[in-house]
Amino acid sequence: MRRAIRAAVLTGAILTGTMAAAESDTSYEILSFGDLDGWATDDHSAALSVFLNTCGDMNDPDWGSLCALARDAGDARAFFELFFRPVMITGTPEDEEEGTEGLFTGYFEPEIDGALQRDPLHSHPVYRLPPEVGETEGPWLSRRDILTGEVMQGRGLEIAWVADPVELFFLQVQGSGRIRLPNGHHLRVGYGGANGHPYRSIGRELVERGIFTLHEVSAQVIKAWVRDNPEDGAELLMHNPSYVFFREVNEVPAELGPLGAMNRSITPLRSIAVDPAYVPLGAPVWIEKAGAEPMHRLMIAQDTGSAIKGPQRADVFMGTGDEAGRRAGTMKDPGRLVVLLPIQRAYALLPESVL
Repeated sequence: MRRAIRAAVLTGAILTGTMAAAESDTSYEILSFGDLDGWATDDHSAALSVFLNTCGDMNDPDWGSLCALARDAGDARAFFELFFRPVMITGTPEDEEEGTEGLFTGYFEPEIDGALQRDPLHSHPVYRLPPEVGETEGPWLSRRDILTGEVMQGRGLEIAWVADPVELFFLQVQGSGRIRLPNGHHLRVGYGGANGHPYRSIGRELVERGIFTLHEVSAQVIKAWVRDNPEDGAELLMHNPSYVFFREVNEVPAELGPLGAMNRSITPLRSIAVDPAYVPLGAPVWIEKAGAEPMHRLMIAQDTGSAIKGPQRADVFMGTGDEAGRRAGTMKDPGRLVVLLPIQRAYALLPESVL
């Protein structure tokens, strides 16, 4: 039987040390596994394997105990059904920003051509974080200042050089990626910091200018427009004052995914980015996503994102490279997200009058 409850999300902070407290009321509904559409036919073993990648880093005794049990679980589906309960977490109708409707988008690890030294083909620098940025109160220089001024010149802050400034822009949007070197090797880079300016969507700007409708805009459409309109396209990129710096990520083998927010490699189609104010990082999460590529499967919350806000918002990691990018760039689908919480934590959400 479903039990709907309503409580302050501050209560959610008691559930796990990894959840931040939000300021608004939130609704919790405890479901049964029979309420999850497609649960019985999912590959629970694949989800359990991804869960094991990060559960040992969850700083909480209850999660630690479940992680130890997971290592010896013979039947993955039975493990999840025995020790967890599905909890639907939604914003109340008053939460206009967070809302009650699910929204799923996709993200990926870009792979772009580059070189370790500047040459005629590779002339756009991938910068590491200047030391003074962390010492500055408030925003540092804008994207335009960084790219058109001399503040970065002659300081040896270049990690690599790439051929395409548009691909570099989207590498910054994703926050991590791989650079294909001329010798066939790859250099992986991860988020190293930012200039402190707010992110402004160039896709939304194109819509506001009347160039595209909201339904037409995708990463591929934006890239094509910028390349077809070199001068206006270069200026469009400056519309976003936010600038991301990178760091080399040498500890992750090339065959594994990039590091997520838990500093572990994430897994295509099994790792998602969530809002940790509502979903504990490392928790199993059941998603039911509609759209051109429906997904009903058990994911693990192993990443975060600046645009991922609210209890029913998630970003699905699609993988590395161009094909993953195409799939991620067109994803903007409705659905629902159900968090699997340890039994005692799920029922701790119920008011005493219900127990």
